[in-house]
Amino acid sequence: MPETGYFSDDSMIRRVMRKRAVGLTYGQRALVVGAVHPLLYVGTAENTEHRTTPYTRLALTGRLFEAVFLGSRAEADRALAFTHKKHARVSGSLPEDAGPHHPEGSEYSATNPHLMFMTMAFTFDSAEVMHDLLIRRLTAAEREGLYQDYVRWGELFGMPRTAAPADYPAFRRFFDDYLASDEVFLTEEARLVGSYLAGRRVPYPLRAPLHQVTSGVYLLIQGSLPPRIRDMYGIRWGAKEELAFRTLAQGVRTAHRTPPLAPRPLRTTLAGPSAPVYRMLSRREHDLVSSGRPSMPGVDPLNHEQRGVS
Repeated sequence: MPETGYFSDDSMIRRVMRKRAVGLTYGQRALVVGAVHPLLYVGTAENTEHRTTPYTRLALTGRLFEAVFLGSRAEADRALAFTHKKHARVSGSLPEDAGPHHPEGSEYSATNPHLMFMTMAFTFDSAEVMHDLLIRRLTAAEREGLYQDYVRWGELFGMPRTAAPADYPAFRRFFDDYLASDEVFLTEEARLVGSYLAGRRVPYPLRAPLHQVTSGVYLLIQGSLPPRIRDMYGIRWGAKEELAFRTLAQGVRTAHRTPPLAPRPLRTTLAGPSAPVYRMLSRREHDLVSSGRPSMPGVDPLNHEQRGVS
């Protein structure tokens, strides 16, 4: 018998995160939406080796999260120990004002209970949204089960249980109110980095069929964003984009209902870990940087003005 993990095979978190269509999209979406929280974004950017290589950061985070979602306890414990070590030195303060709720000097820390909860909130919300969009809508009981699993997941990373709302309805009220509030704010760097992650800016074309795959992922992420978040990034969205988005999403949903009839490219989105795809994206990004081409033109980790907030 394989070693069990922190979540059983029939847990909601495993049932959802085993779907590769979710695994390949939720993390990217969570980073795009989560960038509207200045303390989370600046805290990460100021304390990461991957400031100008966001896909490498995405790949590493995806692998660590998958180890806890889907791995054995030994695999999860290694991922948790690595994360705790990294987080121990993440603390600081905002270098400039970042909206009315986050003045210059506002402090952040990876061990702050509320910031830990917000990290969980952006991650859970994106997993839920992408499953509803690309697989099927969850039932109320499944949604509650997934939320409670994610709270447990947050606890494994050190989040106090009391930092999260008690149940899913309370969480949804809080999170939707937050996204509609004046607390959300994009720093200039967050807007630029998020634009690349959402596909609004694509500096270097990819070869087929990877180009078609990544273009599809970008379209799904853009279409899944709350309209206000799309507007903050300046993403144009009209009837043409909405039709393409709905058509692609329906195609992925259909592929899950009738896997043998799905086109071959869609079959790869059905199930299994997403870590191999993350590694491929990371390798490509490192190849770009090694050749002297920045992954994101315009983001200079040595230029404070370009990475500052406004």
